[in-house]
Amino acid sequence: MAEEILINVTPQETRVAVMANGVVQELHIERAASRGLVGNLYLGRVVRVLPGMQSAFVEIGLERAAFLHVADIWEERQNGESAAPARPIEKILAEGQPLMVQVVKDPIGTKGARLSTQVSIAGRLLVYLPQDSHIGISQRIEDEGGRKLLREKLRELLPPDEGGGYIIRTVAESATDAELANDVAYSRRLWGYIRERAQTSHAPAPLHQELSLAQRVLRDFVHEDTARVVVDSRENFARLQSFAGDYVPKVLEKIEHYAGERPLFDLHNVEEEIEKALARRVELKSGGYLIVDQTEAMTTIDVNTGGFVGLRSFDDTIFKTNLEAAQVIARQLRLRNLGGIIVLDFIDMQNEDHRAAVLAELEKALARDRVKMTLNGFTQLGLVEMTRKRTRESLEHVLCEPCPTCTGRGVVKTGRTVCYEILREILREARQFNPREFRILASQSVIDLFLEEESQSLALLGDFIGKPVSMQVETTYTQERFDIILM
Repeated sequence: MAEEILINVTPQETRVAVMANGVVQELHIERAASRGLVGNLYLGRVVRVLPGMQSAFVEIGLERAAFLHVADIWEERQNGESAAPARPIEKILAEGQPLMVQVVKDPIGTKGARLSTQVSIAGRLLVYLPQDSHIGISQRIEDEGGRKLLREKLRELLPPDEGGGYIIRTVAESATDAELANDVAYSRRLWGYIRERAQTSHAPAPLHQELSLAQRVLRDFVHEDTARVVVDSRENFARLQSFAGDYVPKVLEKIEHYAGERPLFDLHNVEEEIEKALARRVELKSGGYLIVDQTEAMTTIDVNTGGFVGLRSFDDTIFKTNLEAAQVIARQLRLRNLGGIIVLDFIDMQNEDHRAAVLAELEKALARDRVKMTLNGFTQLGLVEMTRKRTRESLEHVLCEPCPTCTGRGVVKTGRTVCYEILREILREARQFNPREFRILASQSVIDLFLEEESQSLALLGDFIGKPVSMQVETTYTQERFDIILM
């Protein structure tokens, strides 16, 4: 499937849309004020060791201390997976100790960044592991003979003093010896620079920043099926050409500058797709729809037939809706960058063949995803459970914030509920204080209820406490907010 990559650059942010057959498949956004941290290296300082959690908090210069688990401390795993269990973290780290760490997961919500002491430096063709001598190969290269040849080719290219290891990426399958040698030289040179900075810096201090989003696109996203990379900024077009010329020469001829008057994302309907990707409801062409609910614990996706009634049997209607939903779900996961635990609630199917076909369709659609994931079959409740690696904030968390009215609940208390809370609060305060009068400050909708349907309730309370109760509309108050003033 031919792909196009659109890059929209402004001084404030860079936005990338990956298109296939004219349809947006992925969206990536990086803002100058909050660039992603994954891949960044720091000289950190251990500020707290938690033996009970076998973890430590490490200060790396961010707003919140970052989190390091004992399983992510590389020194304890140098002998391989079959080695004896690692020592407890309190025997490895001490408060105040400087430590070189790499961010493996961005801060998400209230959680700080996740760290590892195993350094990996990503290149175009290879990932360099300076602390490990193992040579691994991407699982997407399935030909066993080709895997063996690649491993042997890389070993011949490595210098005699090489003590590190490498992971051969999928794009290296057709790489020349010269391209592999250039990637090796780049990784070693960068690692030498990082080590020098670590020796002369005082913790906490940054040692290396991952490439910008636009540069990572050229390094990681472009492949042989990518037709072109379109950039709408002349200055950044020149920068990307320079970067590609030095680092990914094969990509150079695919980079184009867009100079049209109409905004690039408007021209390809990307802005409209961004709005749709923030909606809870996703329409299916058949007339069915999905409901996507994202919470801190997990994401749930519910499939519904909606207005689709089919032409034959009810089972066929359900089957067709679920097949279409499987394809759309895979796209929505990429589009919204949903991660963590994901539960899919397909419409119930009694036919085992239908279940197997839907699961196979889902697996096929998910195979295009760049992100690591696991997919389980149908549970006894008819749900499909899966996980998708989460390293960065979802699209919704990047572009949106909790509603100030409902504080992220998605619902607000009814006006009548607030009225009854006010009545209880006045009764509570009347038992503690003896004012001349109580005054209610509330929103227009709540005051209207007190003046109409709940007027008798308010009058009964005033008679019961023996005090007058007045009301005042506060136009800036949300429906749930109120104050009781003692006069």
